Amino acid sequence: MLKILLPTIMLVPTIWAIPAKHLWSTALSYSLIISLTSLIWLKSSAESGWSFLSPYMATDPLSTPLLALTCWLLPLMILASQNHTASEPSSRQRTYITLLTSLQIFLIMAFSATEVIMFYIMFEATLIPTLVIITRWGNQTERLNAGTYFLFYTLAGSLPLLVALLLLQNSTGTLSLLTLQYVPSLQLSSFADKLWWAGCLLAFLVKMPLYGAHLWLPKAHVEAPIAGSMVLAAVLLKLGGYGMMRMMIMLEPLTKELSYPFIIFALWGVIMTGSICLRQTDLKSLIAYSSVSHMGLVAAGILIQTPWGFTGALILMIAHGLTSSALFCLANTNYERTHSRTMVLARGLQMVLPLMTAWWFIASLANLALPPLPNLMGELMIITSLLHWSWWTIALTGAGTLITAGYSLYMFLMTQRGPLPAHIISLDPTHSREHLLLALHLLPLILLISKPELIWGWTA
Repeated sequence: MLKILLPTIMLVPTIWAIPAKHLWSTALSYSLIISLTSLIWLKSSAESGWSFLSPYMATDPLSTPLLALTCWLLPLMILASQNHTASEPSSRQRTYITLLTSLQIFLIMAFSATEVIMFYIMFEATLIPTLVIITRWGNQTERLNAGTYFLFYTLAGSLPLLVALLLLQNSTGTLSLLTLQYVPSLQLSSFADKLWWAGCLLAFLVKMPLYGAHLWLPKAHVEAPIAGSMVLAAVLLKLGGYGMMRMMIMLEPLTKELSYPFIIFALWGVIMTGSICLRQTDLKSLIAYSSVSHMGLVAAGILIQTPWGFTGALILMIAHGLTSSALFCLANTNYERTHSRTMVLARGLQMVLPLMTAWWFIASLANLALPPLPNLMGELMIITSLLHWSWWTIALTGAGTLITAGYSLYMFLMTQRGPLPAHIISLDPTHSREHLLLALHLLPLILLISKPELIWGWTA
């Protein structure tokens, strides 16, 4: 565990010590080495499920894929941010990379914590670097508003969780994930118990975000710089799903009345946010709303509490992390050239940047869950478990998948096809840096087709 955590912590003094001309290359190579080393975690042979066990941290089949995704994302964020921070003074560039690194430190400690309180503290700690990145490096003046939304939604959601955890400590005497799974689950008999159940899950449902508590997400995504959008879409939303899976095992198996409203909200959110995507003019906003729609499926899969639902949710979380991060990078390459996120103003880019179109095509197809990609594996497992739970969900999930295909194709056609507008006269050619960035996003996604048991979670 410390083999990865200590080098990540030591990246911070390294960033401040090296000369400015080697800053980006050193940070990138260093973080790439860390992310390649982190792939060791995927090979766990322990019978008990827990491996790399230390007093406070451990990995198990649920947290390992998320940890590997977290480590994989830091070099990609550094690659993506290099161009738009190049004009800033050296100290601000160093601060920027330091914030990204601190985010990775908090996330590693959150996903590998064996104590629930430590998970809670790290869950909250990820707020601070993200908030600084959004409010300090965002593009528009709206960024302060977006930061406020982001902060208060998350804080208001997670305060009940703290009270719920203290209650749990009081009644069971332990908050260690290693022992909590053997504690007899609490009987949710009285009304107060039902409130306690809602308190446990509310923080994660806001973080996911569940439709209805999702207003912070499009704002935060649209105003954040590219690295902020990438880490928000790829890892921070997954904290919600991961926390829900961890808490669900301790709670009494749900009564229908408790889980119905949440599952219905999640599925209704898939359709509503999909329909919002069909009418978006802003490219980043469209990708942000599509994240809400995919996370709605994940939330529904977790709330059903079947092995298939859990597996599908984990697979979809990993696949969506890579896909939506790649889409944000593509949107950023367009933005850096045309300086506009409005889709109508930058059309027909296939004529100018033909190789970029290939990346756009693969990423859009991954977003609409083309077979054999992991996105489809996850969605199929969730939809199957939903159908088994209640066959009425076929209308909601069916409409949801249709709309997803619709807006993914709309996004691809709007940006790549059609006549080139007259005002686009000279664009920079694509750089090999951008192609490397997208290859590192989409190659893991394609390689996971051949070995999906890495991200199956507990059912493996």
